[in-house]
Amino acid sequence: MRRVGILLSLVLIPVHGSFAEGDGTLASTLEVYVFPANGQASDQQSKHEVECYDWAVSNTGSDPFDLSKQSEQQQAQTEAQVEQAQSATQGAGARGAAKGALAGAVVGEIADDDAGKGAAIGAASGAVVSRRRGRKGSAEAQEQAAQQGEAQQQEIAEDVENFKKAFSVCLEAKDYMVKY
Repeated sequence: MRRVGILLSLVLIPVHGSFAEGDGTLASTLEVYVFPANGQASDQQSKHEVECYDWAVSNTGSDPFDLSKQSEQQQAQTEAQVEQAQSATQGAGARGAAKGALAGAVVGEIADDDAGKGAAIGAASGAVVSRRRGRKGSAEAQEQAAQQGEAQQQEIAEDVENFKKAFSVCLEAKDYMVKY
């Protein structure tokens, strides 16, 4: 999961990047390097970049700024799912203790007329068993959430890559040298 996050931080476009602040070009914000092969003026290059950006969005169906926001939201959702799975383990121990206490009280009352002692033993064993089961289920739930998050992040990275290809093709058609 960490590896994908690092990859995405290199691939995805920062929403608060230099283009948004006005001190760079659209291409530089997208981390695409553009050279005017026919000496195009910077204002003409900016116009072409905007045209190619719009063209790439319409042809890929992806807007990299929206993808960046989507990636952040998805990462937060994955983290919330992992935390939820972890807290479920803690709740499992308490529920197991309660069930064990009830069963222990019944057995203790029947066996030696001491419901309190049976409840204490049942609570302890119920908590231990439930925590073990909860940890196993929690680990599986955490792994599943992480795998789903990683798959979604990979899809977003592929969408960004496809957008950059389309953006670059358009600029190359307008006589620019492009690398990303």
